[in-house]
Amino acid sequence: MNDKKNPESCCRYKDSPRNEATLRQLRNRINRITGQLNGIQKMLDENRYCGDILTQIAAAESALQSVGYIILQEHMQTCVAEQLKQGNTEILSEVVDLIKKLK
Repeated sequence: MNDKKNPESCCRYKDSPRNEATLRQLRNRINRITGQLNGIQKMLDENRYCGDILTQIAAAESALQSVGYIILQEHMQTCVAEQLKQGNTEILSEVVDLIKKLK
């Protein structure tokens, strides 16, 4: 089901598209994170020191959380703002849940 408006739908889409600069920034960050994860896998395969691996895991987690904050900010400025303009105050509960998920 691809219903944009139904929160119970498995696949939802933004009403307003991401701008190219933001999309490029997010893709670059995700590519770096993928590289970090591949590096961690290589470290495991090479039997590297546990502390070094944990340091790299922390760096990857931090990078991924930064991406999450960028998307959360965009969500607030676009999706949430649009829903509030339409009178949907229930969107605020979703925002609180999303913030909790990001830590």
